[in-house]
Amino acid sequence: MQVITICVGVAFLITCLSPYLSPSKFLFIGFTGLATPYLITLLLLSLLYWLFHSLRWVLLILAFLAIGYQQVSVVFAFHVNNSFKEEKEDANIRIIDWNVRGFNGISDDKISKRLLRPELAQSILKLNPTIVCLQEFNHSYSSVSHPYETGNNIGLFSESLPYYYFSKDYKTANGYASGSIIFSKFPIIDSGRLKFPKGESALFIDVVNGQDTFRIYTTHLQSFKFKKYDYDNIEKVESNDSMALAASKNVFYKMRPAFTKRAFQVNLLKEWLTQSPFPNVVTGDFNDVPNSYAYFSIRGDRQDAFLKKSFGIGRTFISLAPTLRIDYILPDKNFEVKQFDLQDEGLSDHNMLITDLKLKH
Repeated sequence: MQVITICVGVAFLITCLSPYLSPSKFLFIGFTGLATPYLITLLLLSLLYWLFHSLRWVLLILAFLAIGYQQVSVVFAFHVNNSFKEEKEDANIRIIDWNVRGFNGISDDKISKRLLRPELAQSILKLNPTIVCLQEFNHSYSSVSHPYETGNNIGLFSESLPYYYFSKDYKTANGYASGSIIFSKFPIIDSGRLKFPKGESALFIDVVNGQDTFRIYTTHLQSFKFKKYDYDNIEKVESNDSMALAASKNVFYKMRPAFTKRAFQVNLLKEWLTQSPFPNVVTGDFNDVPNSYAYFSIRGDRQDAFLKKSFGIGRTFISLAPTLRIDYILPDKNFEVKQFDLQDEGLSDHNMLITDLKLKH
């Protein structure tokens, strides 16, 4: 048990380097971030064991956790009284962030897929949002006669949220475009786009509401782009299948370039975020966990709306592990976080994030 405790403790301390080491130079650090919740759990179980056997080992484990407090603090939110009031107060800014998976849904049923677009839009609009940030959004400019016509996805939102900025990262000759989009209830006075070499852009809008002007960012960082056979390989690893070694190598080689590309995007984005002249909020699908270089680099001294007002681990990606919180709403300190919620509408492989913010004066 002593050897196990030491090994787990040292591995945990290594994960504490993730805010400072870029996976583009230190590839291993990207993988350690994914393991952090499990290492914390093992340390707590070890703590429970040593409580009955040795005070000296209890103190050692407490020392490990104290050194890594920064990592522990971003894994778990501790606000038990976190009931969400659906009716929005007039003074609040309600922001929704959601990776909508290209309006493809998670069901193979044809009827469900046909109803998905209006159902997804309605699940957002019923919450009376001020700002809506969507990743993996698409729209067909050849389908503009009616908002419920297949492909006219902007039209689903434009009556309630008439102002928007669409990155249009991928375009085809027949008028189809996809990328990230920000919708706003209030007028947009400026917008901008940070084009990544590959993948969806980061973008921002500057919004005016009375005497207040604030900036909203959204981004979709490099994903692992797992396909069905990749998920099959992960299942083989988890089940100790006889082909687990080969499967784990396949998964590793799929993940390695994603860590490198994402780190490059993060470094570009981190510099871009410093240029805001207004109070601002960063949203998006970072495709990385809170214990990662990506999260700490982008968050900086910002607040994390989930940590401020929620409870638990806060999984936002509903496939794979139960610890994958990879979507975020990060307001700067000019905002007060009033409430936060995660909602699983069964319409995407990501949960929807909702927060109410109030701009401080």
